[in-house]
Amino acid sequence: MLSEFDIIARYFAPIAGEGGLGLLDDAALLQVPHGHQFVVTTDALVSGVHFFGDDPADTIAKKALGVNLSDLAAKGACPLGFVLSLILAEDVDEAWIALFAKGLGAYSIDNVCPLLGGDTVSSRGPLTLSVTAFGSVPVGQMVLRNGARSGDILFVTGTIGDAAIGLRARTAARSQQREPAQFALSPDHLQFLNDRYLVPRPRNAIASVLRKYASAAMDISDGFVGDLTKMLSLAGLGADVQLGDVPHSVAARAAIRNAPDLNETALTGGDDYEVVAAVPAISAERFLRDCLATGTQVTRVGTVLARGEAIRFLEDNGRERHFAQGSYAHGVRN
Repeated sequence: MLSEFDIIARYFAPIAGEGGLGLLDDAALLQVPHGHQFVVTTDALVSGVHFFGDDPADTIAKKALGVNLSDLAAKGACPLGFVLSLILAEDVDEAWIALFAKGLGAYSIDNVCPLLGGDTVSSRGPLTLSVTAFGSVPVGQMVLRNGARSGDILFVTGTIGDAAIGLRARTAARSQQREPAQFALSPDHLQFLNDRYLVPRPRNAIASVLRKYASAAMDISDGFVGDLTKMLSLAGLGADVQLGDVPHSVAARAAIRNAPDLNETALTGGDDYEVVAAVPAISAERFLRDCLATGTQVTRVGTVLARGEAIRFLEDNGRERHFAQGSYAHGVRN
């Protein structure tokens, strides 16, 4: 196995950004744009908890960075860079590191978030990664979780439930369970859902749109139902949420048709890495228009109610639906 110095020099220095100083120093140098503030977020991923140990190394790298980029997106922040702590298990070889670095470098370029530094160590324990990402927003313009107001319209980006259904299908396959013949999905649909679990699609393209219009926003990582409830509860507000309007992909809809209990999996499962936002009604159409102009799908899913009102999740027939578990607890079985 290569030394820490050799790993950094061979695989990580070539993908580092200018502020990383060639990864030759003990610290990075990061310039905050004039009139802006730092936004900082961090997430740790552990093998067997947040990803499968045999997931491709490049997708693990992308997920580690992507979950942090998603947090920045929900705050209306533009990425500036990130640092990585990589705790390598004993069974990690140089080929794994090479593929990891290749995926990380490509994903950081695609998302304009350069590597600035970090640390690499070996351990007997599970493979563990921790990324701290830095972003910036104009002074006073970070979008908070608790800013929703009565009458706001609730929007969600992308589609909900793909990753959670993908994880369930994959877990069933690994344990040799045949949950409705893997939900009777085509190979293309199964691959789509698995890809959505493996690699987040952070919504940084709409950061400026969120800053301009949103009263509140939150990254959806622990399930649509649970995270929306958290956001509105912080403001002490209720909402009527139309479950029939929650967007699902073609693949997810096919899975739900074949196994209806997957609807709850889709609504409460984790790893969506979409954004839920509350937008004043007067700005709703402009918010929708500006998001679409970035190529980002957004869907209206409900309305914020007054303080003290309940958060109600409503079926198409108007009946309120309750969920056994609103938030997802991360964990996979190897």
